[in-house]
Amino acid sequence: MGVTDPAGPVMDRDEVDRALARLGQEHEAIETSLLALQDHAGRRLLEGAELAGVTKERWQVTEARITLLWGYFDAYADALRAAREIRARRRWSSREDLQELTELLRGPSVTVAGNGRLSESFSLAALVDRMNELYATSLDLVVAADAVWSALPARIDLLAAELQRTRALAHSVGVRPGEHPAGDDLERITRTLTRLREDVVSDPLAFWVPAEGSSAPGGGRPDTLVYDREARALEDVRREIDAVLTVRQDAEARLIRLRDVLSRADRTLAEARTARGEVLAKIAATEVPVVSGPPTVLQEQLATAAEYRRQAQWHRLSPLLESLEQKAEDELLRARESLTAVTAPLAVRAELRGRLDAYRAKVARHGLAEDPFLVERYDAARRMLWSAPCDLRVAEQAVLRYQQLVAELLGGAGAPEDRKGEQS
Repeated sequence: MGVTDPAGPVMDRDEVDRALARLGQEHEAIETSLLALQDHAGRRLLEGAELAGVTKERWQVTEARITLLWGYFDAYADALRAAREIRARRRWSSREDLQELTELLRGPSVTVAGNGRLSESFSLAALVDRMNELYATSLDLVVAADAVWSALPARIDLLAAELQRTRALAHSVGVRPGEHPAGDDLERITRTLTRLREDVVSDPLAFWVPAEGSSAPGGGRPDTLVYDREARALEDVRREIDAVLTVRQDAEARLIRLRDVLSRADRTLAEARTARGEVLAKIAATEVPVVSGPPTVLQEQLATAAEYRRQAQWHRLSPLLESLEQKAEDELLRARESLTAVTAPLAVRAELRGRLDAYRAKVARHGLAEDPFLVERYDAARRMLWSAPCDLRVAEQAVLRYQQLVAELLGGAGAPEDRKGEQS
């Protein structure tokens, strides 16, 4: 154990040589890192940019830290150079040299201008830790700003170029601000992208999201929330423009289809009105729904659509055609439902007629076609079903009575003479 001093036991020559070698390597590593930070593209951009907001505030602090860092490094280099000079005095260092080297290498021997104080004293090891801390925080800010500048402005410029192409395409089909919602959206997206690019260039750190739990410099990602929202909005507008272009290409075919659908709806309603008159004449005691006429508003809108096509107002024609196509299909469905509702009594009468004839054929197959009771009930039901107007409720009861008698006969439920009283 050697003689001790405030720095601890006095180092021997081997310990001194090993410490100087280690400190020399640290000196080279720190110098390389500082030069890399000095040449970092992000730092150069920060020095030359007109900053604002949080970036301006944090860069002012970071610039002071980098200046302090270089001061610490110079003090570290001076201390290391002084230690090397002492060690170089003699091949075999004296006890006094070793004591001086121990104090210099291990003790708080480095005094530098402090941050907010007149001066601070560090050991070389503590000074390295302090420089590493300052370097990490400075590099974190530089890397974050550079990452935002490398990612967002270029993406914004690409989106702006796509925006200009979309604006030109929109103008060619009549989609303009104040005349079509998509035109208003394009104006809003243009303003937002212009403002976003200005903000990103002047205040990149406002668009940086640090990674949670990460201690690595530059751990995080650019905040692309506004950019992504506007990109989606532009895609929606582009789809709207594509729809208008599609309308321009097949407008005539769609108008022809619309006219056909509305014509079929009109013919179906006309058939329903004719059928209603027939039902009222042939079916008694039945409520038949009233059939309304075709809606004139659809024809008026169809005429408006044709006029839009003649005037090449595709941006107005596109939504009108979409609305008309749905309304025309709804109108055709309504007409068909009206026809079904009106002709329902005729369908019931047809079903009763079919059922009556089916049972008569069944009776014939069993050799009972001449049974007087069956003949009588068949004739009664047939007269009701083939007379006009037909009372469906009474006719249905007559068919049911005929069915019941057929079921009794085929089941052997009595002879003809046993039913004379029933006939009377």
